[in-house]
Formats: sequence, C-alpha cells, structure tokens
Amino acid sequence: MIKYALQCRDGHHFDSWFASAQAYDSLRAAGQLSCAICGISAVEKAIMAPAVSTRGGPSSPDRPAPTAPAVEATNPAPDAPLSNDRSLAARAMAELRRHIEANSDYVGDRFAREARAMHLGDAPHRAIHGEARPDEARALIEDGVPVAPLPFRPKRQTN
Repeated sequence: MIKYALQCRDGHHFDSWFASAQAYDSLRAAGQLSCAICGISAVEKAIMAPAVSTRGGPSSPDRPAPTAPAVEATNPAPDAPLSNDRSLAARAMAELRRHIEANSDYVGDRFAREARAMHLGDAPHRAIHGEARPDEARALIEDGVPVAPLPFRPKRQTN
C-alpha cells in the first residue's frame, strides 16, 4: 500500500491510499480519481514530505514526543459556517454517502457476486454498493472489474 497526498485543480488537498504506484497510475489514466472534497476528476499528486525516521526516534530523551492536535468531538451543525478544511471534508463525505445511498442499490455481502455478474454480462448493469471480503475485492480488481472502496462503512440493512 502507498499513501499519496493529492490535489485537485481547484486546490483542495487530500490523501488517499493505493495498492501500488501502478494502481494509482491505472486509476488516473482511466479517469477514476476524483477530489474527495468537490468531486472533480482533475486530480494530481501533490508535493509530500517523506516520513523519515530520525536518530533516536520520536521517544528519544533529547527530543519530546510529538503531540496530536486536538480534535473537536462533536460534529458541526449542518448550517454552521465552515471554519476549517476538516469540517468541509466531513460535510463532503456526508454528501457523498447521501448520493451513493440514494443512487445505488445496497446488495450487502452479495457485492462481489453481483459486480462480477454485471461485468460478465450475466446481470443488467446498475449502480450497487455493499460489502466484500478483502480476498473477494482483490479478485475483482485482478479480473478487471471496476470497483472502488467507499470511505465509510455502509449502514447495515435490517429486516
């Protein structure tokens, strides 16, 4: 796995994980990358600082351990002004979830079977979302079935 810092044409910065550098290149060439904030597909790698281990490590007695930034525990109200990129990203993520749930069918743990059937022409094409085990997702990707992980867990459908 490799993590890239990305930037869209409109200047939004976000990170994303890829199976490999080649996976990033393939997704970009296929036009399957989009900004996590605004959704446009004009996305490029941004300049990143490498994660480098320094002498003594983070817990060295001659260097204090880094502190994590404070994170607000509550979500802003939907009509609250956007005060930082984190709240903008959270609202974009919520909108993405609403869009996916409104415009696709939840197929639960049948996702891999349904996606493969559509890819092979054995089932009509439609937008679906659901759950797949890592080995099922890997097999779909290796077989060229166009799938992508969602950045949130699906709401479980119950009877």
